[in-house]
Amino acid sequence: MQSISPKESPIEPPPKKRLLTPGSEQNPSENPSMSTQSRIAMPLDSGISYKPIFQSSHEIPAFFPTYRWWEDEATTVFWAFEIEQVSRVIRFGLFHDENFPRTSLCARNPDTIDTFLVALSEAHEYQNLGNLSHIQRVEEILRRSSIPRFQAIPWSWFPHQSSLTLDPLAIAMAIETESHFHFRQIAFEELVRAALGYNAISVQWFLQQHTALYIIIINHLQAYPGDISLYADVETHLRLRSPFAHRALYHSLLAVRPGGYRDIPQPKPTGFEFAAGPIQSLFKKQVGSLANMLKTLSVLGIRFRRQYHHAAAMNWMAPFDTSIPFLEDCLTASSPTELADNISYLDEHRFAEITTQSLLIDETAVKLQLHWQALTISVWECCCALPELIPTLQECAQSLLKRRKNYHSLMAILNGLRDYTISKMPNNVGSSPGAPTTLEALIPAEVVSLIDPVGNYHNYLQFYKQFPGIPFLTPHIRDYEQNGNKALQPVIQYLNDLPGQQPA
Repeated sequence: MQSISPKESPIEPPPKKRLLTPGSEQNPSENPSMSTQSRIAMPLDSGISYKPIFQSSHEIPAFFPTYRWWEDEATTVFWAFEIEQVSRVIRFGLFHDENFPRTSLCARNPDTIDTFLVALSEAHEYQNLGNLSHIQRVEEILRRSSIPRFQAIPWSWFPHQSSLTLDPLAIAMAIETESHFHFRQIAFEELVRAALGYNAISVQWFLQQHTALYIIIINHLQAYPGDISLYADVETHLRLRSPFAHRALYHSLLAVRPGGYRDIPQPKPTGFEFAAGPIQSLFKKQVGSLANMLKTLSVLGIRFRRQYHHAAAMNWMAPFDTSIPFLEDCLTASSPTELADNISYLDEHRFAEITTQSLLIDETAVKLQLHWQALTISVWECCCALPELIPTLQECAQSLLKRRKNYHSLMAILNGLRDYTISKMPNNVGSSPGAPTTLEALIPAEVVSLIDPVGNYHNYLQFYKQFPGIPFLTPHIRDYEQNGNKALQPVIQYLNDLPGQQPA
C-alpha cells in the first residue's frame, strides 16, 4: 500500500491567464482566495473586457427552503455508527463548511474511527493502517469517501478559418460535442450541491468554459465578418441542443451586430433547470430522513451518469427523471417477504387490466414490457449504488419463486442482479489467454436456468406451463408470433382468474 497522504483540497482554476475569465461572475464569498481586483474586473491580459453572460445564480432555478433540515441531520449522522451513511454525507457534502466532516470525525473516539477505516479498506491494506495517527485516519476516511478531485480541462473547440465550404450543421454538432464533453466533467454530487445553493467548482468551471466559447466566437466574427451569416445558421441548429452553447453563440452574434438579430428567439435563461429543478423538487417533497435521501441520490447518481455522461447524444430539454418507485418499495418494506408482497400486489393490478385483445393489439402489453425493462434497470441501479441491498433483493427473488405467481417482477429482479454481476466482472488481466470468466453468483442457483435467454427463454416457458402466474411477457409474445394463439392459452387463463378481471 502506498503511503497515505492527507486529503488534498479541490483544485480551483488558476485566477490568471484563463481564456474565460472576462465573463466569469463568481460570488466573492464562494471563493475567498480571489483577490479583490480579480473579483471586480477580471479582464484579459490585454485589458479587453466582455459582457458576463453566465452566472451560476442565474443558471439554477431559485431555491429558498425555509428550513435546511438535511444540514441538521448531517450533524446527527456524524455521531452515528453506520459508515455507509457517514460516507454518503461526506460524498455529497450538503453543508457550507467544508471542514465540517473533518472536525466532526476528529472528535470521534479513535476506536470508532478505526472501525470506519477498516470498513472502507481492503483486507490487504489492514497492516498499513496501524501506523496512521488519529488525524491521518480521519483524512483517509475523507479521501475514500469523497468524489474524485476535479480536473479543470479548458475549452478546446475553435472555429475553422473562413471558407465557403463550411457546413453550419457540422459546426453546430462540433460545438454540441464539446459542450457535452464539459458537462460530463460535472459530478452528479456537485450538481446536487449547486441545485441546493452550495458552491460547486465543476459547475463554475463549466459555465466559464462557455464564456470562453462566447469570446472565441466574437473574436472570430470580428476577424472574419463574412462568417456572421454562417454562424447565424449555426445558431438555428443549436436551439434544441446545448442551451449553454446556444446562448454563447446567440450573445456573440448580438455583440458583433447589435440590434441586428433581435428576431432570434430569446434563449432559455436557466440552463441547468432540466436537472437542478427535479433535484430541488425532491428536497421540497421529502422533509427529513437524510439517510433515505442520500440513498435516493446515490441511485440517481448512477442514472445520471448513464443518461448524460455515457450517452452518445444528450437531451438537454427533458427533465431528469428522479422517480424510483422500486427503491421506495425497498426502503419502506420491513422485510424481503413484505417487499415481495407489495410488488405482487401492484403487479396484480397492472395485469388485471389486460384482456386477450389488449394483449395482442393494444398498447397495454407494450407498456407492461417497458415497465419490466425499467424495473430491470432500476434493480441494476440500486445494486450499483447500494450494494447492501443485494441480500434483500436475493431473498425477495427467492420469495417470489416459492410463490410461483409473479414472474414479471421475479424475472426483472433476476435480470437486474445478473446485469450487475456482469458489470462487476472480475479482472482477468494477466490470466492465460482463453481462460473462462467466472462471474460471482448473485442469483439463487435454483433460478439460474429461468433467465437463460436461449430458445426464447425455453426453460422459463416450460416452467410457466406447470406453474402459471403473472407473466414475463416478452417470451410469451414472441412465442405467440411463432406458434399462434395456443401459445398464449396458459397466460390468458391465468389473467382471466385475477381479481377484478373480466373474462375474455
